[in-house]
Amino acid sequence: MLYACIFSTKKNWIHLTIWVLIIALIIAAPSLLPVFRLNLLGRYLSLAIVALGVDLIWGFTGMLSLGQGIFFALGGYCAAMFLQLNSSGQFPNGIPEFFGLYGVEKLPFFWEPFKSSIFTLISIWLLPAIIAGLLGYLVFRNRIKGVYFSILTQAALLVFFNFFNGQQKLINGTNGLKTDVTQLFGQMVGSEIMQRWFFWISAVLVILAWFFARWIVRDRFGNILIGIRDDEARVRFTGYNPVIFKTIIFSIAGGLAGISGALYTVQSGIVSPQFMTVPFSIEMVVWVAVGGRGTLLGAILGAVFINYAKSLVSEALPASWMFIQGGLFILVVTALPEGVLGWIRKGGLKKLLFLIGINKKLETYPSLEVNEQGEVKS
Repeated sequence: MLYACIFSTKKNWIHLTIWVLIIALIIAAPSLLPVFRLNLLGRYLSLAIVALGVDLIWGFTGMLSLGQGIFFALGGYCAAMFLQLNSSGQFPNGIPEFFGLYGVEKLPFFWEPFKSSIFTLISIWLLPAIIAGLLGYLVFRNRIKGVYFSILTQAALLVFFNFFNGQQKLINGTNGLKTDVTQLFGQMVGSEIMQRWFFWISAVLVILAWFFARWIVRDRFGNILIGIRDDEARVRFTGYNPVIFKTIIFSIAGGLAGISGALYTVQSGIVSPQFMTVPFSIEMVVWVAVGGRGTLLGAILGAVFINYAKSLVSEALPASWMFIQGGLFILVVTALPEGVLGWIRKGGLKKLLFLIGINKKLETYPSLEVNEQGEVKS
């Protein structure tokens, strides 16, 4: 059944080849890469999870959200609050150190549940999913879609950013919460051992997230999402309520963003309101657009390779990456509207090889039909 789930179409050899390469690279990475590069790869794998969520709501359902940074940051804050509390026993009053800078002597009430590891693990994905579901329902029930939906999600992003940015006494405001100097299982979160573990966790979770997303879009539910993307009014006339399906998928995307944010936070060493900035949420859309929207696998590849390219280019030419990213997005939208993976699926690579003369077609001559006497038929 698992085999049929993955390899059910004629061109699944592409998926098989790519997945074999991905798994091989993941297994070999800890041996081939230094700790710094391995940490970067772990971050990019965690970002691939939020990219999957963007692909579900944009590639399959046709809803372009510019506010996924909200749910990404919420997951990161949940993880950071637990780690801060887990390492605050050595500080006065048993609360995180930054509270003392603002004269806070008692732990705020909403921090208390994050002393529990179980509550934290649940809240990392459930809290963003619930908030996404509530926001989505309020928008979708009023039949707001298209560019207006994008504007509303971006407005919500700015509201959350300004709120978190100003809460110095509650969550350290613009300075954010550091995690690299906190402890987990007796080890510093920023240590080499822990970062290797987080890399493996990110690698496993991105694969599981792909299977989960693939399962969602395979059967009737996925067909309805595609129907909403192509013609929402027709879906409504057939008896389905698009509001329910859009709310569910938007909530799922929020949960995936929360998991992604938590993994990214423990590997980057900090969470701050900068995760809620507009450019970061737009970057998520660029990853999916370049990789191939509506492909799932393209979202993963886009997130990993674009961020790795960003790292390499920024090291050599720090000021040039924004121009390169903008040019790349324009190129994809105009020349490759289905993304790189979609282009490959439709034989784009074969056509390219033909144009440069590597895969030329064989010239053949027409055959002549002859009768029993060997005469050419007219």
